[in-house]
Amino acid sequence: MSKLDVVEPVKLTLSSKFRFRCHKGIKCFTKCCSNIDILLTPYDVVRLKERLGMSSEEFIENYINMKVDEKSSHPYAMLKMNEDKERNCPFVTAEGCTVYTDRPANCRYYPIGQGTLRKKKKDDSGIEEEEFYFFIREPHCYGYHEKKQWTIASWRKDQEVDLYDGVNREWKTVQLRKNLPGHPELSENKQIQFFMASYDLDRFRRFIFESRFLEVFDLDEQTVEKIRTDDIELVKFGARYIKYIMMLEESLKVKDEALKEKEKKN
Repeated sequence: MSKLDVVEPVKLTLSSKFRFRCHKGIKCFTKCCSNIDILLTPYDVVRLKERLGMSSEEFIENYINMKVDEKSSHPYAMLKMNEDKERNCPFVTAEGCTVYTDRPANCRYYPIGQGTLRKKKKDDSGIEEEEFYFFIREPHCYGYHEKKQWTIASWRKDQEVDLYDGVNREWKTVQLRKNLPGHPELSENKQIQFFMASYDLDRFRRFIFESRFLEVFDLDEQTVEKIRTDDIELVKFGARYIKYIMMLEESLKVKDEALKEKEKKN
């Protein structure tokens, strides 16, 4: 069975209704936690590494397989599943998820899938992004037979995915980029920086504060203090850095350029 076979081809909105409940007494309990591929977002890694008391380097070494997307040449992180027949999640036991309150966004959304469409604005003034949702209906899942009723909006609130989506929003926007025909793929050096700024936040913080980074880039004191100690702010800043190195947006300014702009204004 392909991944698309379990996707119900109906575009849903936040007001779409469905019935679903997962609990320890259900016949299929933890079945959805095996033979799957779980993409990790930067905020997923922040929550999990802190839950496990690990540095980002330790978490990456123990729990992440790095992949490269063929269409964008972006690196991304997949949760390393157990090397057994069922490819079980390393955090799941017969009693359930051992990191449930810090589980990844993909697990929180299930059985809902989320997608993003990029399309031209009606007035041709640029590109806009439209989020949509869809059901994932796997044969083994009995959750849809339960009586608990939701809307997509109430499910998102219950699963706390608004927080995850908020932190990852700018990073997810970058992920929509694809390689243009006739243009070179992302270089290996940029892939390394992309991965570091996305997932290896402890290394990224050292890169900022122990290199000439702050001598080169014009950052206000408030931003510097936030990213010094706050991983959520560092995730958001990482998206800005990625946009800069990939020349998608002038999201950072070097000090010489910033000084010239100030002199022009004066």
